[in-house]
Amino acid sequence: MGSSENQTGVASSLRFIPLSYIHADSHASALRLILTINPHWEGPDNHIDFVRFTDGITNTLLKIINRKPGLTPEQIDNEAVLMRAYGNGTEILIDRERETKSHALLASRGLAPPLLARFNNGLLYRFIRGTPCGHEDLVKPNIFRGVAQKLAQWHAVLPSDPTASNGTPAVAQEATDKQAGKLPLVQLRSAGPSMWRVLQKWILALPVDTPEQQDRRDNLQKELQFVVNQLDDGMGIGEDGMVFSHCDLLCANVIVLPSDSSSPPAEDAKTPVNFIDYEYAVPAPAAFDIANHLAEWIGYDCDYKMIPTKSVRREFLTEYTKSYCEHRGLGASSQPEILERLYEDVDRFRGIPGFYWGVWAFIQAQISQIDFDYASYAESRLGEYYAWKREIDGSRHKAGEEMPLREKRWAQDA
Repeated sequence: MGSSENQTGVASSLRFIPLSYIHADSHASALRLILTINPHWEGPDNHIDFVRFTDGITNTLLKIINRKPGLTPEQIDNEAVLMRAYGNGTEILIDRERETKSHALLASRGLAPPLLARFNNGLLYRFIRGTPCGHEDLVKPNIFRGVAQKLAQWHAVLPSDPTASNGTPAVAQEATDKQAGKLPLVQLRSAGPSMWRVLQKWILALPVDTPEQQDRRDNLQKELQFVVNQLDDGMGIGEDGMVFSHCDLLCANVIVLPSDSSSPPAEDAKTPVNFIDYEYAVPAPAAFDIANHLAEWIGYDCDYKMIPTKSVRREFLTEYTKSYCEHRGLGASSQPEILERLYEDVDRFRGIPGFYWGVWAFIQAQISQIDFDYASYAESRLGEYYAWKREIDGSRHKAGEEMPLREKRWAQDA
């Protein structure tokens, strides 16, 4: 796969700076990094500023700008650099080598800003002008049409596995190496990397220091086997049912591009957007990536009133399907079948994002130094998964229980 090999080469030749960002010495350590790649920013005519972005809940993200006299705001932004410093212990969750290769692939296709350098605990790359979304923005038709169009482009034009030429993926090998307590690993349909293997790696990384933790990990492993049996069927669009997926398309990772117009968008407008932050990008069923994005409409506070109803999901998927077929060179006659298959698949996957981020949050609760209640967040997200499971196996109906709000909203027509 030529594009994969080219992108891998770009990633491996990326400049490495043997320095670290130090949270307790933020200004000085970030200044050392930026002056290493931009030595011409040193001197009395330069005014370096650091703008901290706080929307993420795992990393430190700084926008580094030089307010040199005489430059317009646009010129300043065009020279700006983003510094992403990894959160404490996040190598347990994220394959950083894969992240760098994914970013390089996306940049080579014009879908991500150019990478500038790696350092001991992060990346430096170009800034994308635009405005990050809030979760209230994601429900706006002009925004979600733009997201659908861009996500379909990703799924249509990118190779499903940009590291396919590198042999056994790290997550698969780590999972094999960490069979703690003789935990039976799930048997996956494909030997390659996927979001299923990432989930397996995360479950194996859960703490088992107490009987309660041991039981929780064992139960989550059984649930993983259940969802793999249900959904790992290779029947989705893409290569063998997988596409190259963002897997973390929350509001802050959707950037609305600048517009020349001050007028409100037309009724059928599509606002141009870009995606940032590729830490979790990995081959996955398209339906998972879409369902995961739609789940993020609830925001960090899990406001389930924001979940898209049937008609809104169909509108999103109609826009997605048009874009996907266009980028794949498929005729309009292909669209109805793809749309119906996706609509059904996204419905089948609606509970999996809760499982995915619930496991993730249990790990973050152990390793993160960020002031966020990961344990409660884990319970909320896993609650989405168990509500979905009780719908599909009929146990809620048999028990005569009321349908939870998230499932109720998902089942509404309009």
